[in-house]
Amino acid sequence: MSIPHQNRPCIVVGVDTHKNTHVAVALNQLGAVLDPTTITVNRAGYARLRDWATGLSGDNDGAPVVFGIEGTGSYGAGLASFLRRAGDQVVEVNRGDRSVRHLRGKDDTIDAETAARSVLSGSATATPKTGEGTVEMIRQVKIAKDTATKARTQAIVTLKAVLVNAPAELREALEPLGDRELLEARRALRYESMDGPEDAARYTLRALADRHRSLDYEARRHERVLDTLTDRAAPTLTGQFGIAADCAAELLIVVGDNPERIRSEAALAKLCGTCPIPASSGKTTRHRLNRGGHRQANAALHRILVVRMRFHQPTIAYVERRGREGRTTKEILRCLKRHLIREIYQILVAPHKESKLALAA
Repeated sequence: MSIPHQNRPCIVVGVDTHKNTHVAVALNQLGAVLDPTTITVNRAGYARLRDWATGLSGDNDGAPVVFGIEGTGSYGAGLASFLRRAGDQVVEVNRGDRSVRHLRGKDDTIDAETAARSVLSGSATATPKTGEGTVEMIRQVKIAKDTATKARTQAIVTLKAVLVNAPAELREALEPLGDRELLEARRALRYESMDGPEDAARYTLRALADRHRSLDYEARRHERVLDTLTDRAAPTLTGQFGIAADCAAELLIVVGDNPERIRSEAALAKLCGTCPIPASSGKTTRHRLNRGGHRQANAALHRILVVRMRFHQPTIAYVERRGREGRTTKEILRCLKRHLIREIYQILVAPHKESKLALAA
């Protein structure tokens, strides 16, 4: 959606973000380059960028300034937060036009200019997440929980791989056991000294079992904290059928601490990769699953629907009805994801938009 001419900002600052420095380029209303600059990634650098943009605004009769920033969820998060708290308008720029890179090459100044042109043309309109509330807390705790869970899985996989090549007597005693009994037995292993391969195998198996136990305790502690935070952020969401804390956390992370930034239900569907993609040809009219969007949120929707397709009677009846109509399982799943997005939108986004409208009135 392009910005109407009379409402266009007279100065757009595009910012290409990196770990240690950010490069910014300012354009005027007609798209002419006014000035480039480079700042350090700290509060002093952010203030210098804002003063630089304010100076350009003063030179252009106090024209309003809009900042188009790449990577507002990573390297640009600090700058976006600083500018938002200062009252400036910030637009999230996901990725520049690949054709520009093909024609002009790539460097930081070109990328910053491309970001500014995306905002000026109206192709970049997204409002970045604030990252200053309970959802940001959930995101950080979930990182700790996911990495602990992954490491726990790697520990038991490695443990079983070591057992395959262990001495025959040790392998034959432990291999028939289930996971829980296997871990308990390995934690009880003793070795007198490092005199041979069997002693080394006992030592290694016990070390891996201890690691699994420590990681299991850590992951469970993170799960308890995550349960508390998700209940605080969206108690209605976690009360829905099949939506546990982990899936609720993933959906909350997509929506962010400022849900009103999501313009519509269709926008949320596209963000989660559940909007229907046309796949028609000739006399065949159909849609397919979207393979874009936020894949972790899409996976969370999939897990919720797997539970509902087995235990939720309205969902089971829907699947049977659509199956009789000739729909494939993938097509039914696509439709169910879209229905689920409608349900989530009404819980997470709609109340915030209504309250914002009420305050505006």
